Amino acid sequence: MSRIGRLPIAIPAGVDVTIDGSTVTVKGPKGTLSRQFHPNIVVAKEENTLLVTRPNDEQQNRALHGLTRSLLSNMVTGVSTGFSKTLEVSGTGYRAVKQGSQLVLNVGYSHQVIMDERPGVTIDVPAPNRIVISGADKQQVGQFAAEVREKRPPEPYKGKGIKYAGEVIRRKEGKAGKGK
Repeated sequence: MSRIGRLPIAIPAGVDVTIDGSTVTVKGPKGTLSRQFHPNIVVAKEENTLLVTRPNDEQQNRALHGLTRSLLSNMVTGVSTGFSKTLEVSGTGYRAVKQGSQLVLNVGYSHQVIMDERPGVTIDVPAPNRIVISGADKQQVGQFAAEVREKRPPEPYKGKGIKYAGEVIRRKEGKAGKGK
């Protein structure tokens, strides 16, 4: 049995789960998420828990068992507490500003980089060098954070660029200089 797949998922108060065949809809205070799962995997609701089971031990069903449980757990967590990623902007003159529903980045180019907020993803800029991306869907939050970081990834010599909070940038030594 899958160690992850057999764990029950606790449904917190204020979260409503609807199972319609292979489609599961989760509603909570942070929003509504819906996803269709493989028909071989059975999702059952028992009181305040969700259980994921598989029909047999075939390779595909074993692979889908833990995946389905993880996706369901992320859906329940997302609509109840939400997910967030924090990005740090470092470099002289590098800064981020939120104007309306747009994120405006000054990251060393001759022009400003403008990114629009997506549905289901919220951008917050508490400081000019800090960006907080949050939402209910873990995949969307991570994807948008990766796209923002991609605009100016951190470079290894001075560490300038956009990086995740807590990310360690491997630094390189510069040129050795003239002969010793």
